[in-house]
Amino acid sequence: MRYGQLVIGPAGCGKSTYCSALVQHAADTNRIIEVVNLDPAAEHFDYEPLADIRDLIHLDDAMDDEELKFGPNGGLVFCLEYLVDNCDWLQEQLGDGDDDYILFDCPGQIELYTHLTTIRKLVDTLQNWNFRICSVYIADVQFMTDGPKFLSGTMAALSMMVNLELPHVNVLSKMDLLSKTAKSQMERFLEPDPHSLLADLETTNYAWNKKYKALTEALGSLILDFSLVRFYPLNIKKEGNIADILLTIDNAIQYGEDADVKTKDFEMPDEEEEAKDYTQDG
Repeated sequence: MRYGQLVIGPAGCGKSTYCSALVQHAADTNRIIEVVNLDPAAEHFDYEPLADIRDLIHLDDAMDDEELKFGPNGGLVFCLEYLVDNCDWLQEQLGDGDDDYILFDCPGQIELYTHLTTIRKLVDTLQNWNFRICSVYIADVQFMTDGPKFLSGTMAALSMMVNLELPHVNVLSKMDLLSKTAKSQMERFLEPDPHSLLADLETTNYAWNKKYKALTEALGSLILDFSLVRFYPLNIKKEGNIADILLTIDNAIQYGEDADVKTKDFEMPDEEEEAKDYTQDG
């Protein structure tokens, strides 16, 4: 069995930083975690990738092609579709090891995860290769510090969960960049009460809020009543925080549960020694 995390989320949310933090944490705890870069437009990351999609196809290849003439968004989707159509390349890069733990650092095009089937096909392929996959949605905490933004981010996460149909963990990144005041206010988002968050909408004068108040309340109730979405805060400067999130994801994909149980042979005591001990005790 092999294990993996599909690291997804908007551009600039901190996906590559998250991957680098997990690789370093694993090294510090005598564990091996590899990363595969699936972003054909990536310019910089701190980890050494096990495989890099840019060795197969680069975003510039799609944009500079005289026949294709893709823009950045169309070119990126084309590159991921090209990867799926040439999955033999990825399989060769990954090898045929066992008990591998691999992070797949994905691009930041939300439509790849919310309604297009490209990533879903990739997931199906990885599962056919004996991978247990958990999708990890990274959201920038600085864009989820009030009710309306939180509700929007939550619905985006829910859309990805429905489309990918995988064990799913939501992570709020960049907690280390928040001020003390902002951190103290984050509790209401980590254990959200949608009714309280929706009160933020009532304090604004947008015509949208007045017209669609019932719809917004229904969405809030959906989140509350079914407990569908929960976010875990990530501060990459705290090793304990990284360890907790990794443990949560490991449990979601049952990492290590099929490992051999460590046992110690039990030696039967010698009959003469046992009788001697009994006599002395008597």
